[in-house]
Amino acid sequence: MFGDSLSAAYGIRPEQGWVTLLTQRLQTQGYGYEVVNASVSGETSSGGLERLPRALQLHTPAIVILELGANDGLRGLPVAAMRANLARMVQLSQAAGARVLLVGIRMPPNYGPRYSEELAGVYPDLAQQYHLPLVPFLLQKVALDPALMQQDGLHPNAAAEPIVLDTLWPYLEPLLKNKPRTGGH
Repeated sequence: MFGDSLSAAYGIRPEQGWVTLLTQRLQTQGYGYEVVNASVSGETSSGGLERLPRALQLHTPAIVILELGANDGLRGLPVAAMRANLARMVQLSQAAGARVLLVGIRMPPNYGPRYSEELAGVYPDLAQQYHLPLVPFLLQKVALDPALMQQDGLHPNAAAEPIVLDTLWPYLEPLLKNKPRTGGH
């Protein structure tokens, strides 16, 4: 898991975060994966690109869930740079033998509709270019519900984290292998 505060359980206890819940789901459903959460609150796509080669070398992942770009948007950074950084991370991950799940985000309209739409369009473009599964918007089912968001309006609260995982799961599950057979011998 390579992301920012949305995946690093910002503002809640780590065990309440969707990545920890993913670890639990993989175990209970019999998948033989270890989840490494290499997410960093505040991370931009350029910071992620700097950290990724070492993480790939250290962990040799089978799957990389790539969830970055929100902080680029919040800082009003150039969309073209974010696109190039994410593309390079996809290339590095694939070259290391990992399957990539790209996770899209959407911005609050602070920077105007043109910037927000341009940023949101990066994810489907990259998914098409690199033939990746894409979670269109990680916070799709929680972002507009104040009861599921922290007071900052940007980060899900603990009650939202299972919903966030349920948003991602249908895109991740087809990438998973190593599930033992159920039933008879």
